[in-house]
Parts: sequence; C-alpha cells; structure tokens
Amino acid sequence: MPELQLVPTPHTDAQAHATRLVARLRGHFDSGATKSLRWRFSQLDALEHLLMEREGDILEALQKDLGKPETEALLSEVRMIVGEVRLTRKKLRSWMKPERVRTPLVAMPGRSYIYREPLGLVLIIAPWNYPFQTAVLPLVGALSAGNCAVLKPSEVAPHTSAVIAKWIPKYLDAEAVQVVEGGVAETTALLRQKWDHIFYTGNGTVGRIVMEAASKHLTPVTLELGGKSPTIVDETAHLDSAAKRIVYGKFFNAGQTCVAPDYVLVDERVHDALLNRMVSAVREFYGDDPKQSPDFARIIHDRHHARLARLLDGADVATGGETDASERYIAPTILKNVKEDDEVMKEEIFGPILPVISVPSVRAAIAFINRQPKPLALYCFSTNREAQEAVIEGTSAGGTTINHVWLHVGVPTLPFGGVGESGMGAYHGRHSFETFSHQRGVLKKSTLKDPPLMFPPYAPWKQRWLKRIL
Repeated sequence: MPELQLVPTPHTDAQAHATRLVARLRGHFDSGATKSLRWRFSQLDALEHLLMEREGDILEALQKDLGKPETEALLSEVRMIVGEVRLTRKKLRSWMKPERVRTPLVAMPGRSYIYREPLGLVLIIAPWNYPFQTAVLPLVGALSAGNCAVLKPSEVAPHTSAVIAKWIPKYLDAEAVQVVEGGVAETTALLRQKWDHIFYTGNGTVGRIVMEAASKHLTPVTLELGGKSPTIVDETAHLDSAAKRIVYGKFFNAGQTCVAPDYVLVDERVHDALLNRMVSAVREFYGDDPKQSPDFARIIHDRHHARLARLLDGADVATGGETDASERYIAPTILKNVKEDDEVMKEEIFGPILPVISVPSVRAAIAFINRQPKPLALYCFSTNREAQEAVIEGTSAGGTTINHVWLHVGVPTLPFGGVGESGMGAYHGRHSFETFSHQRGVLKKSTLKDPPLMFPPYAPWKQRWLKRIL
C-alpha cells in the first residue's frame, strides 16, 4: 500500500478546513442528535438505500480504479456492507440496552450495569485496495453506536473517492457525517485534530504514523493492518479443493487483499501434486492468457506494479510471470523452490505472486510461521483434526479459516482484526458497535441505610467480618 508521511506543516487551507469541520461536527454531536435509536435507524436505512440505488456508480468507479470484475466488486465491496447493515439494524435495539451484571456483596444493596455510549467524533481512513468497503463498513459501526464521523477515502482510488464524496452527504445526515478527499496534506491536517477514535486500515508503516499522531491527544485507535498471511497444506488435505481455494483467494482482486494467502507451506510429500493442481486451477479460472480475462483485476498504480515486477527477477516460475507496465498487469504467478530469505519473503507481497515452500511436517510449518511477525490471517488445509488444532494452538493470527481462505472475514458474528504487527482492535457485526462505543460502568445504589461495617471507626470486629465477606 502507498506510504504516508505527515508533512510538518499542512497547507493552511487544509488545516483551516479540518479545524472548522471538526468543530462543526463536534457541536452537532454535543447537541445529542445522534444518540437516539431513531436517528441510528434512520442512518442505517439511508445507507442501505445508498448501497442499492448507487450500486452501478460504485461498481463503475471500482472498475476504473482497479479493473475490478463486477462480481468481485459486488461481493466484496457492496453486498458485504448490505449484510452488515441489515444485521446491525436487526440487533441494534438489544445491543443498546444496558447490560445488567453481577453486583458483589460489598456494593449491596444495589444493581450494576454496563451502558454503551457513543465515543463522539471518529475519523475513518481507508486504503485503496477495497476503497469503498474499507471506508463504509466501519461507518456502519460508527453510526450504529451514535457517533459523528469523517471519512477519508484513498486518493489513490480517485473514482471511488469521488463516489463516496458525492453520495454519502446526500444520503446520510450531513451534519453528522462528512467526507474529506485529498492526499497527504489533507490527511495530515485531519490527524492533527482531536478525535475520540481513529480507525485506520492500511499498512504498518502508516499505522505507526497514525498511532503517533493519535498519541498527542490520547486518542484510541483501531489499526487494521496486514502482513504475510501463511497457508499450511498437510499430507491429508483434499488437494483438488485446496488448490482451487488457494488460487481463488490469492488472485481475487489481483492479490491486493490484506488477508490473501501470502505464501504456501506444503508438506513435501504432496508438494508436487499441489503445485500441479494450482497451476491447472489458474488456467481453469483465467484461461491460457489471463491478460484477456474479464475476471482478473489490475494493479492499482505504476509504482506498485514496478515493485511487484522486481520480485519476479530471477524467480523460479511455475506459471505466470508475465508483466505489462502499460496496463499495470501482473499475471497470476506461482513461484516454486522459494527460500525463507528470498526477497519475495521479506515483506507482504500484496499482489498476484504466490510463493510455494516445501516443509517436512506441520510442526515445521508452525515453526516457520512463528519466526515471522504475527499475521492478519492464517489458513490450514488438513482433514486431520489434531493437525488443525495444533496449528490453531501453536500459532497466533488475527483470524483463521480451516480448509478455505478468508471466508471468516465474511462472517459478521466473528471479530475481524489483527494481532501484533498485523493490527489492534476488531470490528464487524456487534464488534463494530463495541469498537465505536464506550462501555460505561454504572452502579445504582439503594437509599436504604448502609451497613455500619464500611464506616469508621474500624473496630476489630468490623475487620473480621469484612475479611469473611470480601
């Protein structure tokens, strides 16, 4: 993903605009207008109308920015959000209810509750690889929790950014939700403001910049980052389905997916069989010339294309390897005979290049993974329950799918987020509502007379009783 460096002094106009915008939105939040269930429902309804009525505009923008096939864009950018909106609307009333919890004897008579209250004003910064979904999906949580929000879409996907900027204020409450387009100066200006939460999706380099900026105001952050998400294939795996699922997951959106399989660790006993099946799956999905396939996307910009092309220098290619800078095309490529210290293994690939590494066992694969930073996702293909559990218990990752790839991301009842270098915090479904809410502890005491045990003078008999009941 593109790197962002804060400029020392953002453009005066950008800074002034950000300051005015934040002041206006904060004033609206302070009015209490966004806290009611009715307002939250109205925004969720309006957001669903936007998604359904402007679907064509969204898909067209994504095609212009990334060459996204319509089916891929529909599934991952639009309808995924529709499902999130509908689940949130169905559950929101119950999520908002104060949650009664156990009250210890020392606080009796009384009742204890957890109240969920909105944080206030939140900033959502989206990347370019799924430029619509990563901007709007967190917004579902922000609105359902009763917040005001500013969206900063990626300038690297200008057509999608324009669609977001055009339609969000026309469908949603413009006094509560605003979009700021632009580049580094605008982002810098926004990060200099005081927010109640910052939600950033992107790479670790920029994540550190966001966190540093947030620390100046003690602003909490959610960082949805990435990393090299590994795939383990053991000798018991169903190789035909494993090959197709890995190829599908890797080359979806031309590999520009934060949870795409970054590399494959395959048991040496089935290495050749899996490799042959994956090569066949590439041909089955995209034909003899994937460049002509309407179902294969393009790389976002020239600099990213050049970086990916350099990773192919001197590589042992099992299939693919072709590049065309004029079309920002990198063929779906599978590499063999890859070593742990090869250049392609040093950072997240974020493109249609899949290294395959032979390992002697699942235990060796686990050890390999544990030598790397914790990934955003991890996949295991095995029909052996013990092997599956060994992988889950022996590694740490943001999320995991067994015998498939990244489908856990589409389960709204599961939290989606990273761990360690791959991020902090989680969202989707109720987890989004919780991310953008403050859990406020409330004890409601009776007006009945308090027991004398708790008040001075602290006689020895009181201490004895307190030791018994505490």
